[in-house]
Amino acid sequence: MSTPKYVGTSAPTRTAPELLRGQGQYADDIKLGSPLYVAFHRSPVAFGQITSLDIEDAGKSEAVLAVHTGAHVAHLGALAVNQVIPLLHPLDYPILAKSRVESVGQPIAAVLADSPAQAMDAAELIFTNLDENDPTPLHKVAADSWTKGDTSIEFASAAHVVEVTLQHPRLAPNPMEPRTISVAYHAETDTVTAWHSTQTPHRSRSELARILNIAPDRIRVIATHVGGAFGMKGSIYPEEVFAVWAAFSHKRNVKWTATRSEEFLSATHGRGVRSTGRLTVDQNGKFLALEAHIDAPVGAWLPNSGLITAWNAGRLLPSGYKVDALNIETKATQKRVGPTGIYRGAGRPEANCLMERLVDKAAKALGRDPIDLRMQNLLSLDQLPHATATGNLLDSGDYPRALTMLRDQTAYDDLKTERDRRRALGELVGVGVCFYVEPSGSGWESARVTMNADGAVQVDSGSSSQGHERETAFAQIAADVLDVDLKQITVRCGDTGTCPEGIGALASRSTAIGGSAVIKACEDIRARRDHGERLPLTSEVRYENEGQAWGYGAYLVMLSICADTGTPSLEKIACVDDTGRIINPDLVKGQIQGGFAQGLGEALMEQVEFDEDGQLLTGSFMDYAMPRACDVPHLDMHTFETPSPLNALGAKGVGEAGTIGAPPAILNAAIDALSPLGVTDLNMPLTAHALWQAMQEAKQGPSS
Repeated sequence: MSTPKYVGTSAPTRTAPELLRGQGQYADDIKLGSPLYVAFHRSPVAFGQITSLDIEDAGKSEAVLAVHTGAHVAHLGALAVNQVIPLLHPLDYPILAKSRVESVGQPIAAVLADSPAQAMDAAELIFTNLDENDPTPLHKVAADSWTKGDTSIEFASAAHVVEVTLQHPRLAPNPMEPRTISVAYHAETDTVTAWHSTQTPHRSRSELARILNIAPDRIRVIATHVGGAFGMKGSIYPEEVFAVWAAFSHKRNVKWTATRSEEFLSATHGRGVRSTGRLTVDQNGKFLALEAHIDAPVGAWLPNSGLITAWNAGRLLPSGYKVDALNIETKATQKRVGPTGIYRGAGRPEANCLMERLVDKAAKALGRDPIDLRMQNLLSLDQLPHATATGNLLDSGDYPRALTMLRDQTAYDDLKTERDRRRALGELVGVGVCFYVEPSGSGWESARVTMNADGAVQVDSGSSSQGHERETAFAQIAADVLDVDLKQITVRCGDTGTCPEGIGALASRSTAIGGSAVIKACEDIRARRDHGERLPLTSEVRYENEGQAWGYGAYLVMLSICADTGTPSLEKIACVDDTGRIINPDLVKGQIQGGFAQGLGEALMEQVEFDEDGQLLTGSFMDYAMPRACDVPHLDMHTFETPSPLNALGAKGVGEAGTIGAPPAILNAAIDALSPLGVTDLNMPLTAHALWQAMQEAKQGPSS
């Protein structure tokens, strides 16, 4: 690409104006002729053998076409699972429960009726008799480990050993648009078109075809405007499979949209990881050895990316730091609660939070400044690229620069002086920092570009978009390479009928890999045009990157805590991010801001709770707190660019930066604020009650 005209500028967004005018089209907006609506009868208990199932009254209800049970769909296949770590115990993928249920909210039977209300009324008439005795054993579903050197030697002779145990709250992703699928049946071809709220339309099609044992070309999947996803919509759900099966079986249009209660019950949750770690440090502050144990919960069934969290939470250690000896173990453990899947960051926040808490504890043990200790142990500019013991290649960057820039932009030394002045007056105030790394996805993505004789350009991407404004970024790339006006570019994505096969929007991969596919297709057209070929010209590219691009950065938080109520107040937050080559600065800022809001949610307020019987206690927004606009303070953002050598665009991921960097910085600041009371450890969410309780326990001293 020659001197860019559009790349690197904040070109006007393409989809935001119509969404703001209420002109977006979501999957539930699709108007189908006389559709059947689906409602599910769900398990009221966390485990039970089905001894009887009475569907007679439901079947006789007004406008009900059919009631289906597990026997009707028992022949269907299972969802594929990405086995990034060895799978030790495969889990069932029941579309409807067969002989038993294994979590509250699991679908047992499905009703098809002429309206949503009639379907839900009929579902309430179904009665299931469940024997809750003798539950089947829970399993370690998958596990992996990595070692380097001999950690036992280092721990035996270390000047300092610090230990951390962290329990991450289980989180509900809660996109604005719940899971939705509208299936149009085409009798003339015995095919369907499914408008699906998904971030992976091509995967959705291929998995539906495989589970239903039909040819993929009998299913077209379209992801129009998707009202948020955050990893929750990266897989297909049993309810969605049932809707497509029902359309084929009854040769009718079918619709299903989850209620918000169903989202809390049966959509995938995130986080919930428990991790422990030990770090050894010599008397000069050098990191010597790290041991870590990760336990990631999974539910009764595994989504396609269900093992990603356990994998990332282990393999990202020790972040961007130099550590000579490592012993890292990770496992995914079955629980009798709702399914757990990827959620914005998917193991990256868990790994980073553990490492950054250990580093802060080491700084405290040494009496060192937390930023200075980090800079001493980070990989330097001339040490990148760096191959890690967990199989990663940290590609490019200047890690210490992020912290230097953070120190300068925040007047860090002055903040510490102000903190100490206020402490002397009796205030509880702390400053927390952290460093983070963010790997974007690996693999391939596709693009098809056509340049017409009038100069109009059509870009079709195998990637997808759910609010990222991918349409804007890809248009900027194409306009610069082909030297045309931005208005001449049309971008389509998210439709298996019009776009080349691709992976989708996952793991901060789409700009780096999908954008690289666009640039390569456009470069091919430009070269052919410049050599005299006549328009129209089309180029279709399947681009595979050379490895993951690693973004990174640093966060700083100044936080105060009310001594009377425990209420935390975020007084200053700043971040520095190296996101590789920036296509559109406003879009980068939007991704950082959105990720930060979700990171703040985990740190301060969000938590899914179950009781000891597996009953969901936080099944609505009356019980589950999420940040409102007034809860999200100003974020002082700074960026710089170190292009990645591992993709054609030089871009790195940024979509998950805020969820990775914000929580440990907030957690470190809160612990620093309470450190004068003797508090050394806390778990998120840092609610006023949790902080007040920690203060009272600290004042009372250790129990006898």
